[in-house]
Amino acid sequence: MTRTIERPASAPRVLASAIGAVTAFSAVNWAHAEDGEALKLDAVSVVDAQEEESYKAESASQKYTAPLRETPKSVTVIPQQVIKDTGALTLTDALRTTSGITFGAGEGGNPAGDRPIIRGFNAESDTFIDGLRDVASQTREMFNIEQVEVSKGPGSAYTGAGSTGGSLNLISKTAKRDDFLDISQTFGSDQTKRTTLDGNYVFSDNVAGRLNLMKHDANVAGRDGVDVSRWGVAPSITFGFDTPTRATLSYYHLETDDTPDYGLPLTDATSANSVRKPVSVDRDNFYGLTGRDYRESTTDAGTFRLEHDLNDSLTLSNTTRVVRTTLDYIVTTPNDSRTGNLSQGLVSRSPKSRNSTSEGWVNQTDLKALFNTGSIEHSLVTGVEISREGVHNRNYFITPGTKGNTCTPAHVASGDCTSLSSPSYKDGWTGTVADSNAFTDTDTDTLAAYVFDTLKFNEQWSLNMGLRYDDFETAASGQTVASGTNNVNGVTDLESKSHFWNYQLGLVFNPLPNGSIYAAWSTSSNPVGETAGEGASNVAVATADLEPERNRNYEIGTKWDFFDARLGLNAAIFRTEKSNARVLEADGTTSNVGETRVDGFELGVSGQITPKWNAFASYTYLDGELVESGRVDVDARPGTGNVNNVVGGADGNDIPSTPQNSFSLWTTYDVTQNLTIGGGANYVDSRFGDVTNSIEVPSYWRYDAMANYKVSKNLDLQLNVQNLTDERYFDQVYSNHMAHVAPGRTALLSTNFHF
Repeated sequence: MTRTIERPASAPRVLASAIGAVTAFSAVNWAHAEDGEALKLDAVSVVDAQEEESYKAESASQKYTAPLRETPKSVTVIPQQVIKDTGALTLTDALRTTSGITFGAGEGGNPAGDRPIIRGFNAESDTFIDGLRDVASQTREMFNIEQVEVSKGPGSAYTGAGSTGGSLNLISKTAKRDDFLDISQTFGSDQTKRTTLDGNYVFSDNVAGRLNLMKHDANVAGRDGVDVSRWGVAPSITFGFDTPTRATLSYYHLETDDTPDYGLPLTDATSANSVRKPVSVDRDNFYGLTGRDYRESTTDAGTFRLEHDLNDSLTLSNTTRVVRTTLDYIVTTPNDSRTGNLSQGLVSRSPKSRNSTSEGWVNQTDLKALFNTGSIEHSLVTGVEISREGVHNRNYFITPGTKGNTCTPAHVASGDCTSLSSPSYKDGWTGTVADSNAFTDTDTDTLAAYVFDTLKFNEQWSLNMGLRYDDFETAASGQTVASGTNNVNGVTDLESKSHFWNYQLGLVFNPLPNGSIYAAWSTSSNPVGETAGEGASNVAVATADLEPERNRNYEIGTKWDFFDARLGLNAAIFRTEKSNARVLEADGTTSNVGETRVDGFELGVSGQITPKWNAFASYTYLDGELVESGRVDVDARPGTGNVNNVVGGADGNDIPSTPQNSFSLWTTYDVTQNLTIGGGANYVDSRFGDVTNSIEVPSYWRYDAMANYKVSKNLDLQLNVQNLTDERYFDQVYSNHMAHVAPGRTALLSTNFHF
């Protein structure tokens, strides 16, 4: 049976205030029902509640002009109930429930943050909030997220620049037509303390407000000296639920203060063909310095959405979002590919840093139309998008206490090196930190127009089409310093302009009312400067004039609903090709001659197997190959036989961070009306960290468990145990330095109040 949260007959007075300048809730009287009379909810509220607590979604982004079952594309929707049941607290936690996604590691110039890799391709700049691109490197929280939509395969017709392997769209919590107050208090292992509040109040028939609050503090299981701390607030107010004109105003603030952790160093290469792996030491070894290292970030976003029904078949909408983010950190990269130290039982503490501010806005106007041309039914969306973002980044100039890359007793004494087997994160450090005279300012402007249409010929056949044009411009300016000094030695002033068309086409056949078979083709483009918003601008002298990389996807799939549409099954086989890829040539120039290919298939299931048994599972097989790699730089290490500048040295190799097999399962069972138990398993194959396939992290299984007991309609208790077997595994690997250690076993006990 679908689990629902009963609302009590009466609710107490609630005083809740939003921390921020956009909107506030103050001293509101919650509706009372008289003498035990059940609180009456209208039909819309009941349907919304049931949909929220289901494992199966029926629809996704507003640009999809057909129900999910008839959308010719692989789309996985991670619903609110899966997020709650698994105890997911961050975007990384939520994405673990979907196969075919791994995570990339950041460093200094390519900062740490959410870096999902979907079907073998980096999607760090392909995250959207309510359909609008959400740029800047962040570690995203789930306290204000209703569901996560994972669209797989090239999708620039939907998203604009990027989206080679896929994209993410996070749906925010906004005001509803239902009075409720949910308060959750979580305590757990490793000193975890988390409090969340989700309150909604209906001011009148057509006006409602909602407030989400979160405070979270914890150490990281299995990692000495590593902790996280964050708080957030997200108010929203909606006007005109039942009127032709509707408006929603929302604000989001998240602030973090963490100890950053880059994990374990990789072993040195011992021969030309040796494969480097994470060093074999205790999992909890942390090589950072708590007296030096820190990571602070803020995110502030204000959104205004306005919709107007011109008539029953025509709706015009406009959404504007203004965003400002900051990211400030110093972090230790253990050993930084320096040779000789590990063999002496020592690790160099190489600092990486960043101090950046990103400011931008995006405006999107959509027109939705339902109409017929003869016997053909059309569901059309057309729109215009315009955006601007500026990123200012100035690193720190960090002087070590003792100079030199090779660890000596003096380096250990100054805190620049530490023991490989027994590092001390409390060591003193005698170096200095100053603002660097080098900086980069990057500005990106986009102007785009698009149109999507589903042509329904009859109950069996439909055609889905999409077209988008982007005018994309990135400019980078700043100044540089001489290597090893803080002395200015030059300035940069570069720009890259490109425009590109992208398309998608899908034919859908419904052999039965509950199932579809589709064949689809789609494209995407990666212009120079695409990742500028993440702080990793690829605008350089060698690349500024290059054409966008081109991607195309061929896919055949099928989607079926069973048990009165309570259970959904899907399968797809696909090929994704990247051509015109930027590669380094033998003569030192960069050209658009590279090629990458991924072949694969996936299976998925979501929903109710029986009225008491829910399941959310997927399997993905990926065969990724670097077809044309250009020139590959391999570090020349004395005595290894490795040489620099190997022409075509990676041709035929596997794509980094792309496991051949990955599997995810989460399932729950209602043992009684009040008790639900659940469990999950994740498997990820071994995968390489670099294009030469000389760095590898092993495969792993991870298991999770959950139990929820409903004490009353006002109270339930939930226990989550994540990484049940305390597995030592690596969820991120960098191309030449380190591998990030995933958290160990974590137990979380939540007390959830509902009013």
